[in-house]
Amino acid sequence: MSRQLFLIHTVPALIATFEPLVRRHLPDWTPFNIVDESLLRISIREGSLSKVTARRVAGYVFSAVDAGADAILVTCSSIGAAVDTVRPLCPVPLMRVDEGMAIRALALGDRIGVLATLSTTLNPTRDLVSSLAATRATPPEIVARVCDGAFEALSAGDRDGHDRIVAEGIRALSREVDVIVLAQASMARVLDAEGFGTPAIPVLSSPELGVLRLKAALDGT
Repeated sequence: MSRQLFLIHTVPALIATFEPLVRRHLPDWTPFNIVDESLLRISIREGSLSKVTARRVAGYVFSAVDAGADAILVTCSSIGAAVDTVRPLCPVPLMRVDEGMAIRALALGDRIGVLATLSTTLNPTRDLVSSLAATRATPPEIVARVCDGAFEALSAGDRDGHDRIVAEGIRALSREVDVIVLAQASMARVLDAEGFGTPAIPVLSSPELGVLRLKAALDGT
């Protein structure tokens, strides 16, 4: 039997993003999806990840374990802090999606840009980069920006508007930093958009790097 990878999403559309990545990089694993939009929506409404929402994330993690998960990937950066809290108690490998991206960014430059469409995602990703860099003699400079209006455009179904705002944010921030990380998995689509072109500096998104980070952990590398 193939091993079971449970993915916990807060955006239903990300199922279509992650399942091909799992098939490509973890062909011996079967993906199962848990989706709860309220985890993100409530965090947006409250301005941060609350203790109640973190407890609910933990509930989904252990529900996945009870359902037979051999590993779990949480695809929403906004609830990443809950993953960090529950990981020591989880009996199977548990990964947050932005870890691989943050690690790669730290290897590429000392000035790291964090770009998000929501402050609730910006802060957790910035904190993750800072945490992973804690052992460095010289901490990186982190420049964090929100692409105002992009999330609202995407929520209203205006994908082109979302992509345009994010692309403009990437171009502006690229003048100040060595590498940019896109804090939300949903922003990755911009990199493949027609007319975006080749950015002047590395721009990292979390979906594929998150799956590759999980694969490395599972392989013990």
